[in-house]
Amino acid sequence: MFDRGAADATYRYTLVEKHLLELIESGALIPGDRIPSLRSMSAKMRVSVSTITQAYVELESQGVIESRPKSGFYVRSNFRRLPLPSTEENALLVPRDVNRSELIRTVKDLLGRKDMLPFAVACPDETLLPGKELAGIMSAILREDPNRAMGYEPVCGNQELRKQIAFRCIDAGATVMPEDIIVTAGAMEAISIAVRCLTRPGDLVLIQSPTFYCFLQLLDTLGLRAIEIPSRADGGISAADVANAVSQYDVKACIFNLNFSNPDGSVVPDEVKEEIVRLLERRSIPLIEDDICGDVYFGPNRPQVCKKFDRKGRVLLCSSYSKTISPGYRVGWLIPGIFYERALDFKVTTNICTATPSQLAIAEFLRTGKYERHVKRLRAAIQKQMEGMQRCICCHFPAGTKVTRPSGGTGLWIELPEKVDSKEYFFRARALGIGVVPGLIFSTLDKYRNFVRLTCSGVWTKKIQEGIERLGDLAEQMKSQGIQR
Repeated sequence: MFDRGAADATYRYTLVEKHLLELIESGALIPGDRIPSLRSMSAKMRVSVSTITQAYVELESQGVIESRPKSGFYVRSNFRRLPLPSTEENALLVPRDVNRSELIRTVKDLLGRKDMLPFAVACPDETLLPGKELAGIMSAILREDPNRAMGYEPVCGNQELRKQIAFRCIDAGATVMPEDIIVTAGAMEAISIAVRCLTRPGDLVLIQSPTFYCFLQLLDTLGLRAIEIPSRADGGISAADVANAVSQYDVKACIFNLNFSNPDGSVVPDEVKEEIVRLLERRSIPLIEDDICGDVYFGPNRPQVCKKFDRKGRVLLCSSYSKTISPGYRVGWLIPGIFYERALDFKVTTNICTATPSQLAIAEFLRTGKYERHVKRLRAAIQKQMEGMQRCICCHFPAGTKVTRPSGGTGLWIELPEKVDSKEYFFRARALGIGVVPGLIFSTLDKYRNFVRLTCSGVWTKKIQEGIERLGDLAEQMKSQGIQR
């Protein structure tokens, strides 16, 4: 049903788009069907003909519908809804050394490149970030008390910033005090501190598969071994798989990203999160929880964090504002529970404290209520681009392609046809000026050789659309050439 009450949250023409897409995806309209005329749709949805026209033109530009002279608009014959990527179950759990660092370094060379289409870096477009607001806040701080930003903050972080972080943890279901929080230089520093608190070289760490490749690189540099359990695009990891792994091996810690997991976008249901926390609690196994994209949700409610169910202080919650406010300001945090003092020792021996100017600016941005308005707009922009990319992939990628349908986060996990090797695909795409991330680096295993991750920066432009189309052509070419893995 069309919800007119939602009109205050988005442009009216996007509501028309969504209504039509619901009709197509539900099967009420199938490829080749004629779409209701502009006037009939205008009367039905009680919006102007110009609004309907704008929605139709937008869907036509994305390859969902097509106009036929003197006949009207039709669902494109080649538009299709792609299935979700497959999940290969682990028949045997085996600890593995991590050996993906060389390829990971090659992929990370794309970070900060302005000459590449940004499908490889999970970073919002600069036009969507509050650069002017932050600059104004920073200017005011430096003008009113320039010495304030010159010295160290406490090792644990700025008090006002920790207060604001604690306040927003309530939305995620976690009840914490400012004194429970350590401010870090981004989420990766938080995760690095947490891992070093809990492990020694040679220890076993339980991760999901696929997992964020920086986690694998971290384990490699610390001399740790990984045990992988499968993550499914439509539900994430299961408590049964966690229980099976920890019953077989002496697992020292887990690293899980359960809300809009990178790369498959999965969300573990809250009841499963609680079950996982309880079974780890019984074995006194700490859980490092990465909630970096928890605020980038598309539905009405934010998914909850495992920290909500933590009764023993063994869940170490990590996140940052890199995906929502600014990656360059490098402000993240760690809530280490019973490991607080040890985490503080690792923090002080890493970089003493997080940069003072960044902490002051982010704290003021949060305190004045600007964050809630900003992140609402950001979520809408990322969702719009992600939906546009999904539709474009449906139309332009070869048969056999599968793609995720996340309810939040910043990326799409794509399974290409069997004969397309994602490592070769990465290098060929890079030569075309397009950044992608090969699936191989999201696991210690070799089961994602025909997968890639594409990220959404929150902008949908003709250039972005053409980039997706070129990636589709490249996949079709490699499939037809039969490049073997």
